[in-house]
Amino acid sequence: MRSGGTPAGHVANGERCYVAAGRRAGTALSAAGAVVPARAAAAQRPPGREMETLRSCVCTRSGGGLGVGTCGEDSFLYFAYGSNLLRERILLKNPSATFYAVANLQDFKLVFGNHQGKPSSYWHGSTATIVRSPGDEVWGVVWKMNTSDLNSLDKQEGVEDGIYIPIEVNLPTQEGKVLTCRSYQMNDCVCDLPSPQYKKVICMGAKQNGLPTAYQKKLEAIETNNYAGPVSVFEEIEAAIKEKETTTQ
Repeated sequence: MRSGGTPAGHVANGERCYVAAGRRAGTALSAAGAVVPARAAAAQRPPGREMETLRSCVCTRSGGGLGVGTCGEDSFLYFAYGSNLLRERILLKNPSATFYAVANLQDFKLVFGNHQGKPSSYWHGSTATIVRSPGDEVWGVVWKMNTSDLNSLDKQEGVEDGIYIPIEVNLPTQEGKVLTCRSYQMNDCVCDLPSPQYKKVICMGAKQNGLPTAYQKKLEAIETNNYAGPVSVFEEIEAAIKEKETTTQ
C-alpha cells in the first residue's frame, strides 16, 4: 500500500463504500490486475515464467452451482490475504495447507466489507477482500494445498452462495518468481468494519509469516466495530494455538 495512505479497511465516520466484483465464473486476473478469461490467463504470463502448478479451473456443476476443477493436478497454490494468513486458521478446514511463499499482489488494496451489506455470522463483522487500486499492494501468504481441500476452501469462502468468487492472480515473490495462484474476491461488497477478533487473526497471521513491518503496522491501524461478544471460530483458533503450544513444550 502507499506509504501515508488511508489504513486498509478504514471507513471514515461510518461511511460505506460499494464494491461490485461483478465477474462471472471462468474469469481471472492478469498480472497487471485486469480481468481476463481463465483460458486466456496463461497466454498473458511473462515469457519464460512457468506456473509453479497448473491453475485451478472454474466450472459449472450440472445442477447449475459453481464448482471447481483442477485440470488433473493433485495440488494448487492459494494466495491468502485475510484470516487464512494464520496457519492455525487455515488448518482448521484445510489440513493439507503448507507454507509456500510470501508474495504481494500489486495494484490492489485490502478492504473490509459485507456481501450485499450482510455482516458475517462467523466473524460478527465485515471480512477482507481486494479491490483494484493502482499503486497499492496487498501482501499475503501462498499456501500449497492438495486438491482434496479445494471444495472445503471454496465452502469456507462461501463460493456456492455467491459471497466470494474464485479468481486467478499472478504474484511476484521475494525470490523473484511469478506464481499463479487461486484467490478470492467478494461479490457485491458493501464496505464496513471488521470485528476485533477478525482483525486480530489477520495481524497474527501477518506477524507469524513475517510480512513487511510497514504493512503489519497498517493492519494494526485498522478500525473495528468493537464487537465484544463470543466468536466461535476465533475460539477454535485459540484452542488450536494452545494445543500446539502444549505439544511443543
